[in-house]
Amino acid sequence: MSDTVAYGLLVYTGLQIFVTMQAIEVGHSASMLPMLALVVLVAAVIPLFRRFERRWEHLDDAAAHDPALRSACRRDQLIVWACSIGLPFLLTALFKAVSTLF
Repeated sequence: MSDTVAYGLLVYTGLQIFVTMQAIEVGHSASMLPMLALVVLVAAVIPLFRRFERRWEHLDDAAAHDPALRSACRRDQLIVWACSIGLPFLLTALFKAVSTLF
């Protein structure tokens, strides 16, 4: 799970930077957008991913290979990857919507 979380954070960060920069180039009053994206990254995403990692870090090698835990591990991996890929787009769309209101 540690590898999944680490790679997920790399993908999230890369997508967040790319998507945010695209939004800044298109928008006019998006000066707060990068700052808000960074705050969300630090304040919400890293602790969220750490929670998934903590669920699995206490297992020794024998317990980690237990077939009964396979579906739970796959579920957590899918959630991490869905958040890694989906959140940058969702957050940027949300910030763009808020910035158009003000």
